Amino acid sequence: MEYRAIAKTARISPYKARLVANVIRGYSYPEAMDMLNVIQKKASEMILKTLNSAGANAKYANPDLKDDDLYIKKITVDGGIVLKRFAARARGRGTRIIKRTSHITVVLSDEK
Repeated sequence: MEYRAIAKTARISPYKARLVANVIRGYSYPEAMDMLNVIQKKASEMILKTLNSAGANAKYANPDLKDDDLYIKKITVDGGIVLKRFAARARGRGTRIIKRTSHITVVLSDEK
């Protein structure tokens, strides 16, 4: 069975979040949690929260399920909304600043 969790509009660019997501793809649930606790990137905290939520969803749906039986079947980081801001520049001009967001989706499964 599949259990999923989605974090919408996480305030990090998709490129930076995908670097962390690619590291844990395919690992078991406990191994991925250990790896995310060690990785020193902002995205690891956001992905860890989403992974914990997916694990809690799995426990809620099937209380006798063990953590060792779960593995990451699919993890995706898609682009979210883009916040557009302006910064002052020389000679009265302005430059656009793009603040990207991400949608993080984690799917856990207990069957190989």
